[in-house]
Amino acid sequence: MTDDKVGAGVVSASGEFVLGGELKVRRLGYGAMRLTGEGIWGPPKDTDNAVAVLRRAVELGVDFVDTADSYGPYVSEELIREALHPYRGVTVATKAGLLRTGPNKWIPCGRPDYLRQECEMSLRRLGVESLDLFQLHRIDPHVAADEQFGLLADLQREGKVRQVGLSQVSVADIEAAGKIVDVASVQNRYNLVDRSSDDVLRHCTEHGIGFIPWAPADAGKLAEPGNAAERAAERFGATPAQVALAWLLQRSSVMLPIPGTSSLEHLDDNCAAASLELDRDTVATLDAAA
Repeated sequence: MTDDKVGAGVVSASGEFVLGGELKVRRLGYGAMRLTGEGIWGPPKDTDNAVAVLRRAVELGVDFVDTADSYGPYVSEELIREALHPYRGVTVATKAGLLRTGPNKWIPCGRPDYLRQECEMSLRRLGVESLDLFQLHRIDPHVAADEQFGLLADLQREGKVRQVGLSQVSVADIEAAGKIVDVASVQNRYNLVDRSSDDVLRHCTEHGIGFIPWAPADAGKLAEPGNAAERAAERFGATPAQVALAWLLQRSSVMLPIPGTSSLEHLDDNCAAASLELDRDTVATLDAAA
């Protein structure tokens, strides 16, 4: 899977999911965080390459791109507009709720006036009248959660947001938000070696909520020589990252991995995982490995 150039549209093999009963997307997307500068701060060293990566992702069949106002900040959204506007069937999801004060610094801010401001600015940067999916990047512990959820509901009623999502939340958070606004997606850290959100994944699967795992290609020590992901990769002529992504896609019908990279080569490799089907024995071995 790693030697030949990946064919156009290969991501279609990942299948489809409908976010919020409205937005149909292919189940292997692209996360645009890594397109920015070091520490997710400032512009990339090579803007032309960043634009090329985004356009190549769409060529490979990706129609779900995830970003956030805090990536850069603002840089990732601006690159997406430059590369893909007017989008033509590509769903762009963004997030708000984290302030940036420097490289690798992230500060939750869920004040309703701030979230509204960031929504308005994302609309402008992305060049759209309504955001496809607007996600609360973190629940701010210093602001009443109902106020944050209520603001998301207000934006949806006003037509500024089509669907609403949450990030890094518990089942209790999802249920609390669901009393105020319909939750179309949840974005939590989840991969072969970090399954701490298994209960959240089960809840999302049972309720038809899209589950967007971040850091999805991480196989940790399982990718080391002789370990489960590495052995599976060798058997299938793949990479451990491809095995990790394929495992996610087979784990739940609501799973929407968004592997991110600034490398065209790695992008091709990640997208090729859409057509990698693991047999039951391999899945069972990986299930038991973490």
